[in-house]
Amino acid sequence: MAAAQSNAARSSDFAIIIPARFASQRYPGKPLAELRGATGESRSLIRRSWEAAVAIAAPDRVWVATDDARIAAHVEAFGGQVVMTAESCRNGTERCAAALEVLGEIAPIIVNLQGDAPLTPDFVVADLVAALAADADAVMTTPGVRCSPTLYHHLVTDQAQGRVGGTTVVFGADRRALYFSKRVVPHVPEALADGHRHVHLHLGVYAYRPAALRSYAAMAPSALEQLEGLEQLRFLESGEIIRVVPFAPLEWDCIELNNPQDVPAIEAVLLQRGIG
Repeated sequence: MAAAQSNAARSSDFAIIIPARFASQRYPGKPLAELRGATGESRSLIRRSWEAAVAIAAPDRVWVATDDARIAAHVEAFGGQVVMTAESCRNGTERCAAALEVLGEIAPIIVNLQGDAPLTPDFVVADLVAALAADADAVMTTPGVRCSPTLYHHLVTDQAQGRVGGTTVVFGADRRALYFSKRVVPHVPEALADGHRHVHLHLGVYAYRPAALRSYAAMAPSALEQLEGLEQLRFLESGEIIRVVPFAPLEWDCIELNNPQDVPAIEAVLLQRGIG
C-alpha cells in the first residue's frame, strides 16, 4: 500500500467537493438514501459522505455541489456547505468545475469525493493530493485498490447478475491509467486461485488542479466515456495522463452505493468499523 502522506497533505493544500445529484438513473434519490450505522442510527448517504470528508479536511474546506433543492436543504440542516450548480452538469467532474466557477480559486488542488463513497479512508485522499503535487505530468490522480477475495466476489457477483457495480482500473508499470471499466478488468480465468490479486477496484475519488477541471469542462464528452458512463475516460481519450495511486487490500471493503442491493453490504462495514 502507498505510504500515508497525512503530514505532507495539509488541509490548506486542497479543498473537497462532493458532487451530488438526485436524478441518478440507477438509484433515484440516492444521496438521501438512509444507511444504518453501528449504533442503529440511520443517516443519509450524503451526510455519511460529508462526515468522511470532514474527517480529512476542515468543514470550511468541504462543499457539497448539487442542483437539487432537497439535497441542499438536507445538507444545510446538518451544517454542511452547499454550492448550487446547473442541472446540465453531466457528471461529478463537470459539477466540480461548475462549483469552482462559483467559488473561485479555493485551493491549488481540488479533491472530488464522490457522494456515494462514504467508506473512503482518509489516507487515500492524503496520498492522492501528495502524488498529484509531485507529478507535473498528470492531470489527475485516483486510487486503485487491489481486491480482497470478498471484494472481488462482490464485483463478479454483480457482473454475473447483470448489475452495474463497482469500477475497476488497469494501469502500467509507471502507474499511468490504461483503462477504467464498469466490467471486471482484466479478465481473470476462473481456474486462477488468486485471481482477485490481479483486479484493482477504482474508488470514486479524484484529485486535480483547477486548470485541469476547466480544461475538462471545455471538452465534449468522449465516445468511451458515454459507453461506459465513466467521466475519467474523457481525460484518457484526449491523451492526458491519469496517475493511479495503488493500494493493497484495505482493512474493509470500500463498497460504493451504486444499487439498492449495496445497502446491506455498506451497513455491514459500518457495523464492522463501529461507525455510528
